[in-house]
Amino acid sequence: MGIEKEKIIRAAFRTIKGVGSQHLRQLIAHFGSAVKAWEAPQSSYLQVANQEKWIREILKVRKDIEPREIGTALSQQGIMLITPDESNYPHLLLELAGAPPLLYYRGHLRGDAEVLAFVGSRQATTYGKSAARVLARDAAAKGIVIASGLARGIDTAAHQGALDSQGTTWAFLGCGLDRIYPLENQRLAEDILEKGALISEFTPGTPPNALHFPARNRLISGCSYGVVVVEAAERSGALITVDFALEQGREVFAVPGPIFSPVSRGPHHLIRQGAKIVERIEDICNELPAWSKYATQISFNKELLPKETVHPAELDHLSILQRLSDVPLHIDQIAIHSTLPVSILSLALLELQLGGKVTQLPGQHYVLAREC
Repeated sequence: MGIEKEKIIRAAFRTIKGVGSQHLRQLIAHFGSAVKAWEAPQSSYLQVANQEKWIREILKVRKDIEPREIGTALSQQGIMLITPDESNYPHLLLELAGAPPLLYYRGHLRGDAEVLAFVGSRQATTYGKSAARVLARDAAAKGIVIASGLARGIDTAAHQGALDSQGTTWAFLGCGLDRIYPLENQRLAEDILEKGALISEFTPGTPPNALHFPARNRLISGCSYGVVVVEAAERSGALITVDFALEQGREVFAVPGPIFSPVSRGPHHLIRQGAKIVERIEDICNELPAWSKYATQISFNKELLPKETVHPAELDHLSILQRLSDVPLHIDQIAIHSTLPVSILSLALLELQLGGKVTQLPGQHYVLAREC
C-alpha cells in the first residue's frame, strides 16, 4: 500500500499548475518522499525553493485536492503509474540525473528491455518510411523493443515495423495518455498496447505542445541503447534527440539517403560527424557489445526467389527479383538495370504482385513483398 500511496501522491502533485518532474524531484529530495511533502505543514515549505511561484501554488490548492479521486480516475482510464523504485521502470532511464520520478503508462513495461530508438522526419519519403519500417521490423524480430514518438512519418513507420514482426514497441507521448496525437494514429496506438506501451511524463489532460516534445525526446533516447536517425532536416527535433543521446552516452546511428532529398541532410551531417552508417540491423548490433548475440547476418532475398527457373517467364521474374529489395525502386529505375522490354517488364511485375512476391507502392515504386 505504501508504494501505491506514494505514486498517487506524486500524481496529485503533478496535477498542480507549474509542478513538473523537476519540481517533484526537488520536493522528494527535501522531504524524503512525496507523501511526507504532501503532509508537511506550510511552514516546512519555507525552506524549499525560496517560496517560488510553484511552491505558492501548492500551498494554495493542496487542501482542495483529493488524491484518492485522482487514483480512481487514472484507474478508470486504464492509466498506470510507475516510479524509479519499481522493477519494471525502464532500467536505462535510471542512469539519467533527471530520471522522471513518475511515469504514466498504458500497456506493458519491462524494466530489463533492450531498447532501440527511431527518430526522423514527419515529412518522410517513401524510401525513409520503408527503411525505418524494415530496420525496426528486423530489430523487433530479435526481441529488441522499438521506442519512438508516435508522430507521423518515421515514428509511425518504426512502430509499424515492430508490429509487423509481432514485436514490442513503446510510444512516448508529448501529452497526457488520455489523448492520442496525432489523432490518425489512434488505431496504431491500440495495436501497440497489445504487447507494448504508451508512456508519458505528462499528467492526463495535458494537451500536445511543442514545448513538451524535447522532454519527450529525452526519454526516447534515455531509455535506449542507441538512436537511429532515418530522415531529418539539418535543424529538426530528431537532431535534438541526437544531442540528448550524446549527452546520455548513447550510440547514434544514421541511415544514408538520396543526395537530392532535403531530409537526407540531417543523417548525412551526422555521418560526417562520426555517426555509424546503417544499412541493416546487424550494422547496429555489431556496434553494441551487449547485442553481439544478435549480430548474425541474415539473407532475405533467397527465400523469395523461384526454386525453378526453366521457363522464360520465370527467368524474367528472377531478373526482377534480384534487383528489388526493401528499398522502393521506381519502374524506370528497374527498367534501366533490366534488359527486359517495358511491355514485358510491366507484365512481369504484375505477375509477381499477383504471386505475392512483389508489392507496388504509390507512384509506380516496387519492393519485395514480406511475410509478417
